[in-house]
Amino acid sequence: MPTVTFVEHDGTPHTIDFVEGQSMMEAATNNAVPGIEGDCGGEAACGTCHIIITDDWISTTGTRSDRESQMIEMSPECQANSRLACQLVASKAMDGLKVRLPEFQM
Repeated sequence: MPTVTFVEHDGTPHTIDFVEGQSMMEAATNNAVPGIEGDCGGEAACGTCHIIITDDWISTTGTRSDRESQMIEMSPECQANSRLACQLVASKAMDGLKVRLPEFQM
C-alpha cells in the first residue's frame, strides 16, 4: 500500500497508508495525523489542512488552483509550495511523498 509522511512543525513524522483517489486530507484525518483538521470537510473553505510540499515532489503533486490559492494565501505561513491537503488527490505516483505541516493551521 502506498504511504505518505506528514512531518509536524517540530519534526515529528507520521507515516500512513493512503488509498488512491482519496484526498491527502482524508488520509490524514482517517489516521488521526495531528495538525490536519479538515474542518470544512474538503471544500477548500477553511485552510485547516495546510501542507507544504517539498520541491522534489512538485512535479508529481502539481500546483494549487486559483480557488486553493485564495484560501491558502490568507495563512501567514503560506509558502510557494503550500497546498490544501483536501485538494491533493492521492495517486500511486505519490507513494513515499513527504510533506511538512505549518506550526499553526488557520
